[in-house]
Amino acid sequence: MSFADGAAESVQSRSELGRPIVVGLLGSGIQLSRTPRMHEVEGARLGLRHIYRLLDTDTPVFSGRALNDILWAVEMAGFAGINVTYPYKQAILPLLDVLSDNAQRLGAVNTVVFRNGKRYGHNTDLVGFAEGFRRNMQGVARTAVLQVGAGGAGSAVARALLQCGVGRLTICDIDHARAEGLANQLAKDFSDRTVVAASMDAAAECEFAGLVNTTPVGMSKCPGMPVPASFLRPGIWVADIIYFPLETELLATARALGCRTLSGAAMAVFQAVRAFELFTGIAPDPAEMERTFNSYTTPGAAGSSSNPE
Repeated sequence: MSFADGAAESVQSRSELGRPIVVGLLGSGIQLSRTPRMHEVEGARLGLRHIYRLLDTDTPVFSGRALNDILWAVEMAGFAGINVTYPYKQAILPLLDVLSDNAQRLGAVNTVVFRNGKRYGHNTDLVGFAEGFRRNMQGVARTAVLQVGAGGAGSAVARALLQCGVGRLTICDIDHARAEGLANQLAKDFSDRTVVAASMDAAAECEFAGLVNTTPVGMSKCPGMPVPASFLRPGIWVADIIYFPLETELLATARALGCRTLSGAAMAVFQAVRAFELFTGIAPDPAEMERTFNSYTTPGAAGSSSNPE
């Protein structure tokens, strides 16, 4: 029996008992996340009692609590699983019992499923970014790309870029050793491509067709740009995995120069599609979840979470 089959049986038994499927999102500063609404609306459409809660460590309820204590608490509360976002995608690894092949390769987890007393870690960021990129950036040059950020999301996005045909990938991060570690691993896994780490100064001298931000710089709670504006020029394309705000300062600056841009919206939707299936064992409709994402409005907010969730 596959994991998905087991999850489906779990959902069926819950439904028969009239119990809701409760999941959540663990992260810092996530009050504007659109993920709860995407999951709950799609669950209702499929006839499920699907409840999605925010586990925000910036709030008094969770602030200062140990990560394992939070996991234990939601398990005891009967959660079916949780999504995980910044800054816990790598910190959570030692607390899990089983990692999917994808999560092991990436060294990061954004989806945890609780089943039969064990914690199963998955990563849906890779498929989320790759699907969004394929759908929205058709025809862009993939000869050389500069990626800023080598953390949990950065690992997934870098691998997705290479799977989407990028020939040369340069990775820079404030932690240069982390960038080097990621670049070395990817160079082994994609021996027909060129993957290197570079300092920000060295990256400024690189020739690249596209630039991707996988850092939290640009979020509502972390404003600014991850690279100097001098990095941007007409003719390149620019992607950001942040979706609140939907247009970060990086994307707005790039758009003003005539650059083709990609926000974090697509990644947010498609990682949620896969996470929904992992939680419930039921394949959701991506178009419906995207429609819900696009219809979301927050009073007083200009569409804002980090991607990612």
